[in-house]
Amino acid sequence: MTAHGYPTTPKKPSYDVVIIGGAIMGSSTAWWLTKSKDFIGSVLVVERDPTIEKASTAHTNSCIRQQFSTELNVRISQFGADFINNVRARMGDDDRVPHLKIQSFGYLYLADTDAFADTLRANQTVQRACGAATEILTAADIKSRYPFYNVDDIKLGSINRVNEGYWDGATVFTWWRRQAIERGVDYIGNEVVAITKNANDSRVESVTLASGEIVSCGQLVNASGPRAARTSAMIGVDIPVEPRKRFSWVFKAENPIDQDLPLTIDPSGVHVRENGGGTYQCGGHSDIDPAVDFDDFTMDHTIWQDHIWPMIATRIPQFEAVKVISEWAGHYSMNVFDHNAIAGPHPEISNFIFLNGFSGHGLQQSPAMGRGTAEWLTYGAYQTLDLAPFHFDRIARNAPVLERAVI
Repeated sequence: MTAHGYPTTPKKPSYDVVIIGGAIMGSSTAWWLTKSKDFIGSVLVVERDPTIEKASTAHTNSCIRQQFSTELNVRISQFGADFINNVRARMGDDDRVPHLKIQSFGYLYLADTDAFADTLRANQTVQRACGAATEILTAADIKSRYPFYNVDDIKLGSINRVNEGYWDGATVFTWWRRQAIERGVDYIGNEVVAITKNANDSRVESVTLASGEIVSCGQLVNASGPRAARTSAMIGVDIPVEPRKRFSWVFKAENPIDQDLPLTIDPSGVHVRENGGGTYQCGGHSDIDPAVDFDDFTMDHTIWQDHIWPMIATRIPQFEAVKVISEWAGHYSMNVFDHNAIAGPHPEISNFIFLNGFSGHGLQQSPAMGRGTAEWLTYGAYQTLDLAPFHFDRIARNAPVLERAVI
C-alpha cells in the first residue's frame, strides 16, 4: 500500500537509524547521512503526513536571518545562508537542482523603549563579532532610508541586508527528500505509536507503527515538530515543546511601497515583509498564546481586524488601504524553556536523539541542525559546529541558553 506516494510499510524489520518525522528537519538529517562517507547504515523515515500540508515546514515564512542574540544561533544561520546560496554545488552539482539565492531585503527590528534598544545593541555586538553586517539605526536613519515608516515612537532599529531575507525553503526540502530516497533512505507514510526500551531503560530497541509493525532501530531521532513532546513521552521523558499557533496573511496594497520592504519586526510583535508584485506578507499571534491542539489550524479573523492590520497601518500609513488575498494558520514548535533547539542524545537513553523545539527558527536552521545531527549519529560527536549547548541535559540542570531574538 502507499500513502500519497510513500509505501506504508517498511522494507526491513530493522534499521540503523529511524527518524520520526519527514519534514524539513528529518529530511535534512536523512540527506546529510547519505552524504557522509563514514555512514554506511540503513535509514528509515516515518512521516505521518506525507503531504506535509500541516507540518510547520509548509506554513513557514521561509526567511533567514543572522540577527540572533547567541553566537551559536548566528553561526547556524551563517552556514544556512552559505548552503542556500550554493545549494546546487552542495547537492553534488546535480543539474536538476535549481540555483537559489537569498532575497536579502533584510530584517529590521524596531525598538520603542530604552531597554529594547539596549538589547538590540547587545545583540549587534554578538552578531558583528561573528562577521554579520548588522547595523544600528537611529529613528532618523530609518526615516531617511525608508521614508514610508512612521517612527515617531521608535528609539532605535537594527538591520542586516546581507544574507537576510526570503529563500525558497520548499525547493531545498524537496531535493533533500528526493536525493535521500534516491540514495537509499526508506520513507514510509505511517506513524510511530510506541517506543520500546531495553530492560534497564538505557537504550531504545524498537518502534511500533500504527499499522502494527515493530521495527528495530540502532538509533532513534525525534524530528516530529510540534508533536515532539508526545514522541518523547513514549520513552517517559518530558520536554518543554508545545504547538503554538501563528497566523499569516498575504495582502495587496492599494498604494504599494516603491522600494523593498524589509521584514519589519514591530515592537508589538507583528511582522510584515516584501512579498513581490505589490503584495506583502505579515504575521503575528494573539496576546494570549496558549498551547493548541496538534490539528487546530482554525483562523481567528478578529486578530487581523483588531490587532494586525491596525499595527501595520500605523507603522506604514500606506497600508491603510489593503486587501487580504490569502491567509493561514500554522504552528511553532515552541520550546517554552528558552526558545532554543533541543538537540543531541538523551543523557541516559543514549540512542534517543532530540531534534526539536525550534521556536519558529526551524527552516533557516535546518541545514546546520541536520548536518550536526547526522554527525552525532555517525561519530558520536560533532565535527563542525558544536551543538552541545542545545543538548537536553541543560533542561534537567535548569540552565537555559536564552535566545532573546524570537519573533
